[in-house]
Amino acid sequence: MNIVCDENITFANEAFSRFGKLTLLPGRRIENSHLTKADILIVRSVTDVNEKLLKGTNIKFVGTATIGTDHLNKEYLLNKGITYASAPGCNSIAVSEWVITSVLSIISQFNLEPKTAAVIGHGNIGSKVTNIFNALGITVKVVDPPKAEIENRTDFYSIDEVLGCDILTFHTPIIKSGKYPTYHLMNEDRLSKLNTNAILLNSSRGAVVDNKALLKVLSNKCIFTAFDVFENEPVMDLDLLCKLNIATPHIAGYSLEGKVNGTKMIYDQICDFLNVDKTWEPDLPKLDSNLLSPLDSSAYKLLNDIIQRMYPIKNDDAALRTNPNSFDLLRKNYKARREFNNYSIAGISVPKKLHPFLNALRINII
Repeated sequence: MNIVCDENITFANEAFSRFGKLTLLPGRRIENSHLTKADILIVRSVTDVNEKLLKGTNIKFVGTATIGTDHLNKEYLLNKGITYASAPGCNSIAVSEWVITSVLSIISQFNLEPKTAAVIGHGNIGSKVTNIFNALGITVKVVDPPKAEIENRTDFYSIDEVLGCDILTFHTPIIKSGKYPTYHLMNEDRLSKLNTNAILLNSSRGAVVDNKALLKVLSNKCIFTAFDVFENEPVMDLDLLCKLNIATPHIAGYSLEGKVNGTKMIYDQICDFLNVDKTWEPDLPKLDSNLLSPLDSSAYKLLNDIIQRMYPIKNDDAALRTNPNSFDLLRKNYKARREFNNYSIAGISVPKKLHPFLNALRINII
């Protein structure tokens, strides 16, 4: 059996080589000619899996080690009888940690006191972000029309009803048609209605926010921004990059645990497809030092101090600004980032009112 796999999938060799001959390739460069003898294809979101890629091949199984599936032409796969699998929720904790790290960095730097947050998209990631904001005492307004319709929710909001929130964070797939499109969901009109000093975050898909419109609005209005995804990536709009407070190269979900979770979920589904035993279990290294002693400070600054030492997001931001033309290389060579539950802090130095927030982030208090 022949397997073609994105070379940036963590533990790809350990997980997938047992199934047959494994060929590792850059995800953006996988072409039809690479798949003429392949049986299994394993990708990330940078590879569009469609008729052009698969026509004339013998692919029987497509796995994407990602939460999103908008890069898969699922109708084509179904029509051709090709089994496909994804990894829903694999890096949802990592993305939620990126969100709160970004938010605390901004509000600490600019002395903001947000009271309300809009979470647009309430799936695996959005629900975790909601819980974290609630633990921080921030009132959350959820926007998710498909989920509201399916579950008959009356406590959700429309996108236009949350534009006055202090924080807006996006966790939706990219949908260009149908009843609830998300392409350019944040257009110029909606961006212009955001409050001065609002915080806008996008770690979903670049085109959910109209990047050209955002650049225009940021030229005339103070909106604090943290973006991990961009239209036309890996090509960066350098003018927009200069305007953003935090910019990272699509690595919000790139904790070591998140990446390994994606690999393991696809591995398990291939085993089910081939009807073979699941024998591989990933072995993650232990941290050399995981004990943090917080500094005395105000609540937000204390939390920011704790989190920045676990995840110094400023390093990811600086790397992208220094090398904007190396977007994919920064992702490929991304230093292992561990999730917050690997760390412990001395609880005696942390006010009890902050314990619920730390618990929501799975940070150990000892």
